[in-house]
Amino acid sequence: MAYQSTNPYNGKVLQTFDEISDAQLEEKLDQASRCFESDWRGKSFAERSAVLARAAAILRERPQEFAELITLEMGKLLPQSLGEVALSAAILDYYAEHAEGFLAPEKIATPRGEAMVESSPIGVLFGVEPWNYPYYQIARFAAPNLMAGNVVMVKHSSSVPQCALAWERLMLEAGAPAGAYTNLFISKDQVAQVIDDVRIRAVALTGSEAAGAVVAARAGQNLKKTTMELGGSDAFIVLDDADLDKAVKHAVSGRMGNSGQACTASKRFIVVEAMADSFLEKFQAALENFKPGDPMDKQTTLAPLSSLDALKNLLGQVDEAVAGGARVLTGGKRIEGQAGNFMQPTILTDIDKGNPAYMQEFFGPVAMFFRVADEDAAVALANDSPFGLGGSVFTQDIERGKRVARRIDTGMVFINSGATSSPELPFGGVKNSGYGRELSGAGIQEFVNKKLIRVN
Repeated sequence: MAYQSTNPYNGKVLQTFDEISDAQLEEKLDQASRCFESDWRGKSFAERSAVLARAAAILRERPQEFAELITLEMGKLLPQSLGEVALSAAILDYYAEHAEGFLAPEKIATPRGEAMVESSPIGVLFGVEPWNYPYYQIARFAAPNLMAGNVVMVKHSSSVPQCALAWERLMLEAGAPAGAYTNLFISKDQVAQVIDDVRIRAVALTGSEAAGAVVAARAGQNLKKTTMELGGSDAFIVLDDADLDKAVKHAVSGRMGNSGQACTASKRFIVVEAMADSFLEKFQAALENFKPGDPMDKQTTLAPLSSLDALKNLLGQVDEAVAGGARVLTGGKRIEGQAGNFMQPTILTDIDKGNPAYMQEFFGPVAMFFRVADEDAAVALANDSPFGLGGSVFTQDIERGKRVARRIDTGMVFINSGATSSPELPFGGVKNSGYGRELSGAGIQEFVNKKLIRVN
């Protein structure tokens, strides 16, 4: 019973699900392959669009039903869960509306005859998805690829099985044929089997560096294309001309959204000396004001971490940082006397390059604070990381912000805000944060055959 739904607020086991057998896996692979060959790939953009638009409409008609499952299984504050449902619906609608234009044939100027590039689906895709955004992560993978004419199979995190099943039911209710979207409750060994299977044409993963390395290597052995959206340790740069109150507001939301359990959360706060003391005072006061409680209660401001293991890992990282010379300015401990996997909002300072924390990602409400002399020092520190996912720059001079953004070695930079996500904005990173892009027009181009047709 590897797939288990446990409420992070009270530790109650809600439901368990058995892994499927190899025979059942074979049936699902066969069904997906047949669906692609005989049904889904042959549908028009309008027919596929109708399915995705209906799925989006269902999410909007019943947001509470879908959002409560997120909160029950991984602990997200209910208002944030409702926001995730709305964003997932927006992604479905976005590709339902724009996919045909994104994949329109492209004529190529050539000295004689004519040439064009056409986009066609490649087949059955396999996605491995994480627990922290149970629907949004699926929407990013499934929506563009279904609209492109591919079919998708998803191995979701073992801690959010009810959300995984809810999305599969959603697609069927919206009119998708059996096999167009398939949920897989499979083991790690079966993940390897799926990647090896000749019917699987490409693999996408959102998760940790370690998981990405394993999955990418296995896919590479099979000459299958992959996209990897991995971890991040996003820099949040505050320059000397920043609007301090705005910077603090976004620092708090950027670090504390989803209890800090986001790859694009603001994690390294790099503040120039002229602003450092004022920023730190306001930032600390704001973090100390968070109140733990039932994430279903709209008055709660601090949600639990997704699991006891996640909490223990984060506490261990803090202890290791302190042993390496870091100072805990606030927090650093589990919240005692409170049911659930709650971590105190934490600020670590005095972190030098020899400290293990310097190169790590903290997946929870732990902020690393650095003071630097000037803009150049801020950029150098921001780039001194194995990660390259996102980042933020705060300045009242927008052109200066753009210049700094261009110097930061990441896939995304946000000026005067923390990281945000919207269907039209490409999402992805460089370095150990992975490769490939999701969302926007770029996301639908990852797993299609760009076929040249040349007429002499």
